[in-house]
Amino acid sequence: MSEWKETDFGKIPNHWDLKKIIDIKSEDKRAIAMGPFGSNIKAENFVEEGVPVIRGTNLNYPKYVDGDFVYLTESKADELAGSNCKAGDLVFTHRGTIGQVGLVPDKYPRYVISQSGMKLTVNPLLINNEFLFYFFKSEYGQYQILKYESQVGVPSISNPLTSLKEIEVPCPPLSEQTSIASILSSLDHKIDLLHRQNATLEKIAETLFRKWFVEDVKEEWEMGKLGDEFDFTMGASPPGESYNEEGIGIPMYQGNADFGFRFPVNRVFTTDPKRFAEKYDTLISVRAPVGEQNMANERCCIGRGVAAFRFKKDNSFYTYTYYKMKSLMDGIKQFNETGTVFGSISKTDFEALDIVIPDNGTIEMFQDNVRDIDNKILLNSEQIYTLTSLRDILLPKLMNGEVQINRHYIN
Repeated sequence: MSEWKETDFGKIPNHWDLKKIIDIKSEDKRAIAMGPFGSNIKAENFVEEGVPVIRGTNLNYPKYVDGDFVYLTESKADELAGSNCKAGDLVFTHRGTIGQVGLVPDKYPRYVISQSGMKLTVNPLLINNEFLFYFFKSEYGQYQILKYESQVGVPSISNPLTSLKEIEVPCPPLSEQTSIASILSSLDHKIDLLHRQNATLEKIAETLFRKWFVEDVKEEWEMGKLGDEFDFTMGASPPGESYNEEGIGIPMYQGNADFGFRFPVNRVFTTDPKRFAEKYDTLISVRAPVGEQNMANERCCIGRGVAAFRFKKDNSFYTYTYYKMKSLMDGIKQFNETGTVFGSISKTDFEALDIVIPDNGTIEMFQDNVRDIDNKILLNSEQIYTLTSLRDILLPKLMNGEVQINRHYIN
C-alpha cells in the first residue's frame, strides 16, 4: 500500500487528513468573524490607550501582529464584541492587501479587528494554531486564500467568511503539527532575536556618530560639499531584456523594493550591467521614495533608482560612510517633495549638499571604535539571510510531508 495519497496540494502522507477550516474551528459561535462595518469605527472613536485595533499595517510582521496600534475604549470594544479577538487567534485581511496573515499575541487581553480583517479561533484539540499560521504562509496556503480573490475593483475576497470556512488544510496528527510548528517557530525566534539585536546595535552606532560628529563638532573642522568627502556613482538601468530572476549574471538593485534591514534582497539579476556598486558601498534610493538606505553585500549592478557612496580617502571606511550618509537623511529626503510626478535627487543635487568635514584622525578613531559594532550587524544580517532561506526551503516541504518528522520521537 502506498505511503502517499493524492490531493489538490499534490501528494501528502497517508496518515495525514485533509480538513476544511469549518471542521477545525472552535465551537465558539464567533470563531470565524469579520471586522465591523466602516461606519462603526471612525477616527473620533480612537483614544490614547485602551483596546487595540488590528489593521492591515499591523500584519506587516513575520508572525505576530505588531507595530503602531490605534485604540478604542472598553465600551466601544464591547459594542463591537462580534469583531473582538484574543491571543492565539489568526487574523487575515479580506480586502486591500490579500494574503496577509498574523497570529494575535498576548500583549493585551483582547483586540478588535478592523473592517478589512477577519479572524479565526481554532479548536486546539484538532489543530495547532501555529501550524495553521505556517500553512497560510506557505505557497499552498496562499493559493487557498488567493483563489477566492475578486478581480473587480479593490482587491478583496469574495464572500470572505464562506470562503475561509471552505479552505482545505492538510492535517497531520496533532503531535506532528506541534513538532512542525516548533521547528519553524525556532527559526523565526532566532531570526527575530537577530533583528532585535541589529536594531539595538545600529542605535548604539548612530548615537556614537551623533556624539562624535554632531554634539562634539570642533571649530577647526571645515565646511565642504558631499563630493569633497565621498565618491559616488549614480545608477543606470540595463536593457529590460537582460533581466532575469534565475540568478544569471549579476544582482541588480533598483531601489526601495529591493532594500532590506541592512542588505538588499537578490530579486532581479542582469546579464548586461551598466553601473556598479562594490561590496560595503552605501546605497541610497534616489527615486520615489528618496532616501531609503542599504549597504551592498557584494559587487552588484545599480539601476537608475540607486546611488552608491564610498569614502574617498579609504574605501575600507564603510562604517563611517554608512552613518555619515544616515546623518544626512533629513536633507536628502527633502527631495521627495520635488519633481512633477514623484520625488527624485540628481547627481548635481548630491554635489550641492553642504557637509562638515572632520579631521582624518577623528574619522579613523570612529572607524576603529565602531567598525566592530557594525561588523556584528553585518554578520547578523548574513545569518538572518541564511536562516530565512532555510525556513523558506523547509516551509513547503514540511507542509506537504516531503520532509517528515520522525514519529518515533514525537511525544
